[in-house]
Amino acid sequence: MDYYGTLGPACLQEDILHRMVRAGMTGLRINLSHGGLADHGDWIVLAHRVASEEGKKLQILIDLEGPELRSGILTKPLAMNAGEVIPVKDLSLPGQVCADLSAGDRILLDDGKLELEIMGATENGERHGRGAGSAEMLALVIRGGTLTSRKSVAVPGKSWDLPALTKHDRKNLALAPELGVTGVMLPFCRRASDIEQLKTALWDIGYGHSEKEDNNDLRIFAKIENQEGAAHVRELAAAADEIVIARGDLGNSLPLWELPRLQKQISRICRETGTPFMVVTQMLDSMQKRAVPTRAEVMDIYQAVLDGASSVMLTGETAAGDFPAEAMEYLVRTGKTAEEDRKNTLNVSENKSCQKIQ
Repeated sequence: MDYYGTLGPACLQEDILHRMVRAGMTGLRINLSHGGLADHGDWIVLAHRVASEEGKKLQILIDLEGPELRSGILTKPLAMNAGEVIPVKDLSLPGQVCADLSAGDRILLDDGKLELEIMGATENGERHGRGAGSAEMLALVIRGGTLTSRKSVAVPGKSWDLPALTKHDRKNLALAPELGVTGVMLPFCRRASDIEQLKTALWDIGYGHSEKEDNNDLRIFAKIENQEGAAHVRELAAAADEIVIARGDLGNSLPLWELPRLQKQISRICRETGTPFMVVTQMLDSMQKRAVPTRAEVMDIYQAVLDGASSVMLTGETAAGDFPAEAMEYLVRTGKTAEEDRKNTLNVSENKSCQKIQ
């Protein structure tokens, strides 16, 4: 069982990293949506050194950009209040999204923390629908908050044909070998062809993770973050080393109350195919500001491991939270409790089966 944290400013102190490793952390994720791998080289070196001092070795995962839509760079944070009407151009949305917006479309930003509804466009006092141009288009704020740069963008019911790897991704992959990266997370996986593009790119830089050679020295994690990926879990499981149930954007792709069912379905398919899987996103979200998690959060971790998860991960809790070491301790302790109970359940089931056979 692996326990991952996300490396970020909140845990970049040696004493905090030592506490996280001692708590049982086995790996760290580097989120490359907010910077290049070269920018994080010193972070990775520090993490390796701390782990070595503790007599352990950490897995280092890089989380690529992939076919993910994100807002652009804002000159300053944009505060939005519910009921307010704002120009869509202020959101710094990707061009392909702006070109395809229609009146009535919902826009979800920052993993759904912010929600807006397109009202159409205003020109000479008239409202228009699609095609009026993002400069004139207006949006009603449904769920307010503050938008900062490079946040996820989703429009339920719409998708765009984006390449599996960006130029930025390929540049980061080329730097991965010298920094001791052990795994690559590919966001928004849709079909096995996305994984094959990543394998080819890795082969080209000498990793040897390809069907051409049985040398899996770097693991590939397929992130399920939309309905298309969820519909093709079996083929993604056959192509990747591990499936990631990434509940942030996945929860934006369907009514939130249906997300638990989908997580259970993906978990079941992974068990049936013998594919390791990870559960991630908001596992201990309250611990970004609180020293103790909610009862529902520890139950979430426990249930994910009981369902067969081979790894669980913290994101903002360790990257930007106020209690990164404490969060890792709760993650590991809860997970290990579930691991023990899962083993006991399996032993009981095996004993019952043996009794029936006898």
